[in-house]
Amino acid sequence: MPAQHLTPILLCLLAMWRIQTPVSSHPQYNHCQLVQETAVCNSAELSSVPARLPENLEEIQLNYNQIKTLHDNSLLRYPSLITLTLACNGLERVQSNVFQDSKLLENLNFANNNINTGYEETSVALRKLPGLRFLDLSENKLNNEMASTLLHHLSSLEYLNLSGNLLQRLDETSFRHLHNLKELDLQRNIMFEIDSAFGSNPKLQRLNLAFNYLPCLTDFNMTQLVVLNASYNFIEWFISRQDLNETFQLETLDLSNNRLLFFPFLPSRSKLQNLYLSHNILRFYENLVDNNTLQNSTMSVEFYNLQKHMKNVTAQLWDNNLHGDISSLDTLDLRGNQVDYFPDGFIKKMPTLSRLRMSMNCLETLNLSSEQFFGSLYELDISNNRLNQISADDKLLTTLGNLTYINLSQNDLKELPFGLFSSLQRIHSVDLSYNNIGICLPDKTNINVNNITSCVQWNNIGSLRQLYLKGCNLETVPTSAFMELSLTHLELSDNPGIDVQDSLQSLSRTLQHLGLGNTQIQDIDLSHFQSLKSLNLSKNSLFHLPPSLHDIDLNVLDIRDNRLSTIPSGQAHSLASKLQTIFLTGNMFNCCQTEWFRTFETTKTVNMIGKSDIECQDILAMTHRVQDSQMFLCLEEGESILWYILLLVPICLCLTGISIVVFLAYKSKILQKSIKKKYLKPTSY
Repeated sequence: MPAQHLTPILLCLLAMWRIQTPVSSHPQYNHCQLVQETAVCNSAELSSVPARLPENLEEIQLNYNQIKTLHDNSLLRYPSLITLTLACNGLERVQSNVFQDSKLLENLNFANNNINTGYEETSVALRKLPGLRFLDLSENKLNNEMASTLLHHLSSLEYLNLSGNLLQRLDETSFRHLHNLKELDLQRNIMFEIDSAFGSNPKLQRLNLAFNYLPCLTDFNMTQLVVLNASYNFIEWFISRQDLNETFQLETLDLSNNRLLFFPFLPSRSKLQNLYLSHNILRFYENLVDNNTLQNSTMSVEFYNLQKHMKNVTAQLWDNNLHGDISSLDTLDLRGNQVDYFPDGFIKKMPTLSRLRMSMNCLETLNLSSEQFFGSLYELDISNNRLNQISADDKLLTTLGNLTYINLSQNDLKELPFGLFSSLQRIHSVDLSYNNIGICLPDKTNINVNNITSCVQWNNIGSLRQLYLKGCNLETVPTSAFMELSLTHLELSDNPGIDVQDSLQSLSRTLQHLGLGNTQIQDIDLSHFQSLKSLNLSKNSLFHLPPSLHDIDLNVLDIRDNRLSTIPSGQAHSLASKLQTIFLTGNMFNCCQTEWFRTFETTKTVNMIGKSDIECQDILAMTHRVQDSQMFLCLEEGESILWYILLLVPICLCLTGISIVVFLAYKSKILQKSIKKKYLKPTSY
């Protein structure tokens, strides 16, 4: 699960954006804009809280100012205040009586300040807020002692943000007064231990520990927690309490980007729906035990904290009878690990699984039948593995009626079960890129005794909308290959020499994206493709653009890495009136024919990707950036370079003659000595 909370710096940028948005219909007081009971005073160069705003204000936004001290009398005028934000001010002192009359204050934002400077006095001030529910102290350089002091007796808090501070180690005293805490953000600190830190927070439901230095999470017993994000740490073990009879409320667990060696030891009873384990070094080990490789390996793991309190955890590490309840799992993300097989019954334990993401692993074979996938499966991604075989029986394929997205790209597949895709009633997107699977010729489907075929018939899959066949070594595409399909996306790039002109015509009504990059195509008629919005013609050695581009309403055009020298003015104007994005780098344009560039540049709706990297050559074969037009050496229209040569030759001859005369005039003595040395030789006697 990606981290959900905005960092304080982003909050500051958001505050700047909000103030730059004019609200001209609202009255202004001392650089502040009033919107009902809210005063927006962001980025107004204020050094103190404005003193003449309406007394009935419920919210004051003072982000991005220069308020270093919050004085005792700063808020006396605003007894109805509920929300106060002072992010990004450099705030150092909050005087002890500033909240004396702010009994209704619930939300307080001190993000990205210097509260560490006067944290003790600030702590006294915070204790006078009996109804404080939301407190943001992120990015304030707070260490453990400072945070503990600031949070002393804030029992009403429900949301606390301590991200981006200097917290190192948490224990049972860290949050012992926060009995009503529901959400806690501790990401981006330098924590390496959290020993029993949350035992006093029975209502805590969301905990963010991302981007820290935690080596493990053991003895996990937070039954009330709903979301736990511990991504981007150094976690090698996740072990929950197995002896608890209470059902864990955990729904989302994010352990991605860690160093997990084993599948996590999950609670024996839970409501877990989303499990994110991508980018670890996780694999299964049961097959090693079967080979007697680990007969004498230890089954006991001991964990220590810095206070030398030993915790002994015993687990059958090499047994794939997985610890925990995964029966409610909806999403399992195992991308970027070292999984080379699924243990027996692993998939069967997840009857509600809808998304399985297994890209960048080590799978070599996949038997869809023996794994016993359920009909709930919606997305299957096994791209970038080592797959050379997939098998499935007809009964199972009928069961997978909900499967909509399947990605088998970047494997070593040469054969597939016959009818694999046509049996999937709701299949919407198929990616077979970078495999050796062909397109079947009409009435020539080769099926062996195992019901396996080396090609696929696509023309009878009515639900299919997106088909990716990039880099499949395709050469011949039958005319009827895509007949009766309603494809919106077709990717055929990296198939050099492919001929698709006739086979594409059946898609002219529905096709929106067409990829023909690196196919050696030189011309193609797309005039009938009125729905086409995105076209990739990169890496094709094109000397000119297909004329039919004038007839379609493209939004995105990729013509990188071709041999274009210019784009005719009429074609440029036609494209500029329709395009939103164009890719042009990798061509060597003619510097003296760059009117097209100015056409695209003056059309504010066209985004030229990598504009500063578009290059051209002038008449002297010197390379320039097209946007540096003042440096080009070009001829006027109708002029011949021959006249410039005839003009330069006599000038060069004259300059050479003058140089020789000057040299001889000032170096006459040298000349005389040279002549004497060569021709006046001494007489011998």
